[in-house]
Amino acid sequence: MAEHYFSNKPQSKSSPKTWKYKLRSKVYTFTSDVGVFSKNDVDFGSRLLIENFSAPGRSGDLLDLGCGYGPIGIAIADAYSERRVVMADINQRALGLAEQNAKQNNVGNVEFVYSDLLSGLQNRSFAAVITNPPIRAGKKVVHQLFEDAKEALYANGELWVVIQKKQGAPSAKNKLEELFGETEVVAKDKGYYILKALKI
Repeated sequence: MAEHYFSNKPQSKSSPKTWKYKLRSKVYTFTSDVGVFSKNDVDFGSRLLIENFSAPGRSGDLLDLGCGYGPIGIAIADAYSERRVVMADINQRALGLAEQNAKQNNVGNVEFVYSDLLSGLQNRSFAAVITNPPIRAGKKVVHQLFEDAKEALYANGELWVVIQKKQGAPSAKNKLEELFGETEVVAKDKGYYILKALKI
């Protein structure tokens, strides 16, 4: 079976690559690797999500679910230094890189959790869940992620999702409306949608 970025322990030989990238008007240094989603630069969807995210009015920790090597959680933690951002992923190589990247960008208000979807975050609640979901894991997994995220949100918490139209944005929006009610399209660019759902 081909290895995916949502594999638990990537077996592919490590070949890390480091580059600089500007997010929210600040230049960051990121290291990524094979066996990790988007190993050469910050992918367009993640960048669009980072640039459009705004913290919810509700107090509480934020969760970067499926954090990969960490650009979303790190940039958001840096922008909202009064918040703790929990960064979770099933891919152990990615999680190690996220921790390394937080350190090399001097972002300290972060926590790292090994978790398959939200299984490693039982009994924790969040003001926002932010995710660039693992589309290649299939619609069933992505929709389960939405359901679990709703359970993990405080009242008035928000779920932020980036998804491409051709990879299921319309059905994702329908699922979010089924779960949350009205779902806002915060931004659209190059076929990518930023969706925001509020838990009442």
